[in-house]
Amino acid sequence: MKTRKKVLFALPMLLSILSCSKTEKINSLQSETLAAKQAKAAIDYRAEMRNFVIGISQYAKAQNTQFAIIPQNGIELITTNGESDGTLAQSYINAIDAVGQEDLFYGYNDDNVPTPSDDNLYIRGFLDRIKTSKKVLVTDYCSSKTNMDKSYSSNNTNGYISFAANHRELNNIPTYPATPYGVNSNNITSISQAKNFLYLINPENYSTKTQFINAVKATNYDVILMDLFLNDTEFTAAEIDQLKTKANGGKRLVICYMSIGEAEDYRYYWQSTWKVGTPSFIVAENPDWPGNYKVQYWNTDWKSIIFGNDTSYAKKLLNSHFDGAYLDIIDGFEYFEN
Repeated sequence: MKTRKKVLFALPMLLSILSCSKTEKINSLQSETLAAKQAKAAIDYRAEMRNFVIGISQYAKAQNTQFAIIPQNGIELITTNGESDGTLAQSYINAIDAVGQEDLFYGYNDDNVPTPSDDNLYIRGFLDRIKTSKKVLVTDYCSSKTNMDKSYSSNNTNGYISFAANHRELNNIPTYPATPYGVNSNNITSISQAKNFLYLINPENYSTKTQFINAVKATNYDVILMDLFLNDTEFTAAEIDQLKTKANGGKRLVICYMSIGEAEDYRYYWQSTWKVGTPSFIVAENPDWPGNYKVQYWNTDWKSIIFGNDTSYAKKLLNSHFDGAYLDIIDGFEYFEN
């Protein structure tokens, strides 16, 4: 009986302890969830991307004042509230030299298909504000001659320079038109002077750097957008210098593509142990582009890979005599907002 009394006495206490423990765990989880939500809400993803671009610009221009910074897509960043009629984000605009935009007239939903008018008008609302002070570079994805002609004509009418890419992979020099739209023999020393450009960031069709260089040298584009590497080998300063003269003798700019909103597992900085969560700034693989990973672009460690030191990506571009950087995945803020 004594034992039974102890058990009966202890049972309510045990239940009370377990109940308290369960309640504490629930409260703890709720607190952690709330804290996570508050931390997420505390990050202004658009402001962080602006700051990232500004940082890259300040670092590069401190070493070469003429180094051009051109963010591609994410055009909403030019205003503080993300509306086309909003207040201009002047510090961001002052840090860039031009803007790039894909799929404006063709390719938004599918290649060689006109972009829906509502989407076109939405994007042009931003582009028309920025074009008064910065050059606008549009890449449309279309392959028929009729659509390529319409793309060049529409962009020209709206005050943008453009490239009609007949391969989404950006791995070729189109044979049509036979000469670049707006071809000229002028010396192009600033992106503001450019009348056309070639977007050729995937050199897979060229087996050697010499082959690639000779193909590009034979063109009359004012600006070449290319990658730093061919077959995992960097282009040297001497090789990039060879590309800075058009076939007709005029000088041109050579700009290097650099993804800053995603990490790419085929880049020199990627380590064999890296995966989602390791390091912490790698968030998720892009399902549309295997090998590309969404990153917390505001993370200090990721930033140090991109700029700010002698081993950074930006420093490699400067060392190789590129005239600027074409920054991609600027719209990476959309992933985190959603």
